[in-house]
Amino acid sequence: MNTIEQLYQEWQSLQPLKPEDQRRLDRKFMMEFNYNSNHLEGNTLTYGQTKLLFMFGETSGSASLKDYEEMKAHNVGLEMTKSEALDKERPLSEMFIRELNKTILVRNFWKNTKSPSGLPTQYEIKVGVYKTRPNSVITATGELFDYASPEETPAFMTDLITWYNKEEAKGELSPIELAALFHYRYIRIHPFEDGNGRIARLLVNYILLRHNYPMIVIQSSDKENYLRILHQCDIAVGLTPSDGANATLEQIQPFTAYMEKQVEQALIQALS
Repeated sequence: MNTIEQLYQEWQSLQPLKPEDQRRLDRKFMMEFNYNSNHLEGNTLTYGQTKLLFMFGETSGSASLKDYEEMKAHNVGLEMTKSEALDKERPLSEMFIRELNKTILVRNFWKNTKSPSGLPTQYEIKVGVYKTRPNSVITATGELFDYASPEETPAFMTDLITWYNKEEAKGELSPIELAALFHYRYIRIHPFEDGNGRIARLLVNYILLRHNYPMIVIQSSDKENYLRILHQCDIAVGLTPSDGANATLEQIQPFTAYMEKQVEQALIQALS
């Protein structure tokens, strides 16, 4: 029996927790997850400001109203995710994922960018709607890395949800393997104009909670390592979007190992 299995069995033996212990764990997780998942994406609220917001509903400092709104909305998204995960009769759906994106981004907004000729311009981010323009990222080596095209995205997302629900029903993959592979395939599609990383991490926790594991927090201080491991998997999987959308567990082994470490840490913290 490996370490995670031992910790998991110990965790299960303590269920249900005393209400006061459950509330303490839930409060700590709410603070840690909302802060870190948003901070990974550039939200400027400090941990202290986040704590002040959630504990007292107060704001301080010079952070933008949008950062405060998105922090609060992200917590609504977390509560939606928990509720959906605990409804074992309801399969995962594209409608829920679109609603989650709409919730955490609050409302349509304009984003600054550059035109193909290099001139400053803006485009509108429409919440809860699959992307209508290509999205990509510049890698650490300066190369352009493309996600799925707008034309490919609807079919890829339908396939992803169908695959997930079938794999969950079969039960051949462990919840951690299922969460890691779902996160990876989803990120390679990058279906929305914005919010994709936050949605990926919410859905990882949807899968873990659904299978009675404690939810995890990827620390913003570990961002470089998190992205490096994902990029390492990109090279093994292949760089075309269809490669990413159909990645196998064997191809993303470094990311699965990373996720196992996160779950191990979450179990240790929950048991302490």
